[in-house]
Amino acid sequence: MKKTLVAAAIGECVHVAGVSNFLRLAEQVGWETVFLGPAVPVEKVIETARETGAQMVGVSYRLTPENGERLLAQFAEEADDLKNTGVKFAFGGTPPVVERVSRIGFFEALFDGTQNTEEVLAYLKGYPPVSSTPEDFPNTTVERILWKRPFPLLRHHFGLPDLQATEEDIAKIATSGVLDVISLGIDQDAQENFFHPERQDKRRKGAGGVPVRTPDDYRRLFQASRTGNYPLMRTYSGTDDFIRLAEMYVETIHIAWAAVPLFWFNRMDGRGPWDLEGSIRQHQELYAWYGARDIPVEANEAHHWGMRDAADAVFVLSAYLAAYNARHFGVKDHIVQMMFNSPPGTSAAMDIAKMLAVKEMVTPLAGADFRLWWQARTGLLSYPVDQDQARAHLATSVFLQATLQPDIVHVVGYPEADHAVNGDEVIESCRLARKAILNAMESQVDLSQLPNVQQRVAQLKSETAELLAAIQRLGQGRTDDPLADASVLAEAVTTGILDAPQLVNNPFARGEVETIIDSRGACIVKN
Repeated sequence: MKKTLVAAAIGECVHVAGVSNFLRLAEQVGWETVFLGPAVPVEKVIETARETGAQMVGVSYRLTPENGERLLAQFAEEADDLKNTGVKFAFGGTPPVVERVSRIGFFEALFDGTQNTEEVLAYLKGYPPVSSTPEDFPNTTVERILWKRPFPLLRHHFGLPDLQATEEDIAKIATSGVLDVISLGIDQDAQENFFHPERQDKRRKGAGGVPVRTPDDYRRLFQASRTGNYPLMRTYSGTDDFIRLAEMYVETIHIAWAAVPLFWFNRMDGRGPWDLEGSIRQHQELYAWYGARDIPVEANEAHHWGMRDAADAVFVLSAYLAAYNARHFGVKDHIVQMMFNSPPGTSAAMDIAKMLAVKEMVTPLAGADFRLWWQARTGLLSYPVDQDQARAHLATSVFLQATLQPDIVHVVGYPEADHAVNGDEVIESCRLARKAILNAMESQVDLSQLPNVQQRVAQLKSETAELLAAIQRLGQGRTDDPLADASVLAEAVTTGILDAPQLVNNPFARGEVETIIDSRGACIVKN
């Protein structure tokens, strides 16, 4: 059914930039728009709304508040019969004008320029106007993604080595309204030894994140986020006692989604007590636990290979294996992470090709009971120490990511190469990312069809298929499904099918492969 929106700056007001932006956003979500221009008489707006059968009328006035209140009161009186038939009315102006006009009680939505673009879009998609209560913001990941489209959710990792400082800055971040998902960065003892205080080392307290030690610590941090745009919260899945931690996360922070690797967070990377095969089994059980509760799972897998200079084909392979196992063990909503700039030196074209290869390999796994959501992020190791250069790198990397239209952008704060970000730097980084995303959406840049990109996509898919076949051969005669068998997957690492240069002297991986960044900017195995 056609939806028509009529909009204008009314009376003597000639300021139409806000009206134009409102109409541009409306067109993105399917409205047919009629722009009447500046300084339009009240009667003309109402007449056009009647003639077009408009379902919504938007008017703007940005001059003197007293004059605006009188003019809009006249407008409300003359348009009252249209409102009674179900036509929606929205008003935009400066904060003083909006404050006066709000007293009239006629307009369903009032915009004073402080609202986020996604809040305006949500209203245009039919959601109630945001009034900064918990009910205004969806409280699950999938609902929030759909609410915010076509903009992606913004996620940022955050955790200071002091609990109170983290709590205070979480409240500041939430109040700013720039971030949709706070990923609590907890310290290593919390990840590994939360239920084992006898194993904790007080000298390591706060190493790598916020030192949460009790369920009430998590509750405090979640409560701090209950303001502003009420961001979702999530955290690490831990490296031991996985199910106990998951139960606590659901109860204390209402975990938005879990991040569960397939091969990592064990003795292979020194971040947990489990051996490789044992941790794979634990992670598969965790997939099943979260899947049974309809909680999305992000397999934060492929980027761990990329950060260790693995060849691009291994990156694609590990992304596929993670998605395959998530589906096999009952995950219903799977978040595929695409870390750009890993290894550093990867070119923009080859980054796009790698992520397109991941998409084309993983997408056939999707179905009614297995939905895919795409998350892009900047490579953690790619940031320069110089803060001005780091800001530029954040913006350009996010711009590139946004051209793939991800559902989530994991913003990595620009100071990361120098220090752990504080609340103000999280807010600044998110604002930089938001503008880069807006620019990308407006520019219509599409690198995906470039011949060199498509050639590389085909090459990566072919190489990945060969690696998958090698894993299948490992399990031939031993198991019905080698790609979901923990012992076969562990053997794929110990035999070198999955390998990376930085895994030299590793207790499980070989670390024998040599890779280089070639002239195209692709990471390949050195001949």
